[in-house]
Amino acid sequence: MRISFPSWRSLWLGGLGLSLAFGIQAEVKLHPMFSDHAVLQRDLAVPIWGTASEGEKVTVEFAGQKRTTTAKNGRWRVDLRPMKASAKGGTLRASGPTNHVDINDVVVGEVWVASGQSNMEWSMAQSFQPETDIAASSNPNLRLFTVTKRRSAEPKLDLDYAPHAWAVASPDTVKRFSAVGYYFGRDLVAALKDVPVGMIHTSWGGSPAEAWMSVAALEADAEYRSKILAPYAESRANWEKSVAAWEKKKADATAKGEKFNEGRPWQPWQPGELYGGMLANIIPFGIRGAIWYQGESNAGRAWQYRRLFADMITNWRRDWGQGDFPFYAVQLAPWDKNRKRDLSVIAAEIGESDWAELREAQNYVAETLPKVGIAVITDVGDKDDIHPTRKGPVGERLARLARDEVYGEAILAYGPRLKSAQFEDEFVQLRFRDAGLGLTTLDGKPPTGFIVAGADKKWYPATATFQGNQTILLRSDSVPRPVAVRYGWNDHPLLNLVNSDDLPASPFRTDNWPVTTQGK
Repeated sequence: MRISFPSWRSLWLGGLGLSLAFGIQAEVKLHPMFSDHAVLQRDLAVPIWGTASEGEKVTVEFAGQKRTTTAKNGRWRVDLRPMKASAKGGTLRASGPTNHVDINDVVVGEVWVASGQSNMEWSMAQSFQPETDIAASSNPNLRLFTVTKRRSAEPKLDLDYAPHAWAVASPDTVKRFSAVGYYFGRDLVAALKDVPVGMIHTSWGGSPAEAWMSVAALEADAEYRSKILAPYAESRANWEKSVAAWEKKKADATAKGEKFNEGRPWQPWQPGELYGGMLANIIPFGIRGAIWYQGESNAGRAWQYRRLFADMITNWRRDWGQGDFPFYAVQLAPWDKNRKRDLSVIAAEIGESDWAELREAQNYVAETLPKVGIAVITDVGDKDDIHPTRKGPVGERLARLARDEVYGEAILAYGPRLKSAQFEDEFVQLRFRDAGLGLTTLDGKPPTGFIVAGADKKWYPATATFQGNQTILLRSDSVPRPVAVRYGWNDHPLLNLVNSDDLPASPFRTDNWPVTTQGK
């Protein structure tokens, strides 16, 4: 059976989930995104919305502006004119015939969404030696908002299922917040001087990308209907049967007075349920852009991710209605998939890698969609932990992308990226962009991580030497006439190539040979 969900706009007008009965007087309320200490996006029209009785006049006042509208089906919305940044907190008032609501210390600045799975969810308290950074985190120009977890394939437009509020950055509020989100916001505040920054954190460990897309967007694509929606429907049906069996076993054990220690069956992810339960709550709150750390749960379908990730970004941009806002993602960190191997074994390994294919998919989306960038973190992974704790460099590199591409700061934002590859007899000449003052290595040794292959498609390590500031020359005694190069093509690549700002080079390949996840 095909299920279609309306857009958030029609849901907003229809008032699903929060509709108010006609004739019953209801107080004017602001959506919980609007609380004390909120940050409103500068230089863009700012939507303000909430609930009230049918036909009730609602007036919103802020920073000298006054907008009036009429509630329809229990909902209302006004759009404030674009405003300049202001760190001086003001009062925003929404009023109706019988009451008014004030929120205080509202500032105007830059707002970013931080989303993804566990590596985005990872808190400051869990991160690498966070004590000093947490202790120094008090900053009235950095505001934090976390969306409480909820699953719902049907879009929900309220946040009333749990307490939600903006908080000013302080040691108490920061330690529980997304570490990547905090470091990104902290660096933006430092770069933008007196401009407040608001970070909206909405993530869930283990979540696949399709959980963050609307069901309507997935259903519009034939491949997603057959390869995502249909299998997930079957997995949910199987899960429901296993839960019923588990509950019966538990009841039988209880009736017999026996101990029952069997865990409840794990609930499989459903497409659209985090978009519907968490993301739809905050649309259309005014934002500048989004940062994203996810992909681990989609690595087994890395080839599909080339489309899925792009379609997810397009889905968000379309529903937000703010055009192609900037979207910056973190490339997957090195990880040896709990194999507990010695580094010498890893260094000698040459083969295929779905982790590398997912990194390539991320780069592909950045190359084919506007205003998408990738932060490379090959130097801050953890061989034996899928959750590397060094989140400071991750947030800092995401912030570099925004500082350069959004805010016009003249800095290096990327590590070295391949510009061209020229094959000449036994040599391969690689030219890189984003080298800064010149290519170098983190350890002062020759560049590592390069492999080459001939027409037989057999890979061998290559010796790399610098040729000038932007070029590397490769050769291998085992490949007399190379036709393809790969760099960092491993789950846990051991790499050292950086630019003059110590930003690492992105893994890549020059061939277009089939990879392991094609067709999955």
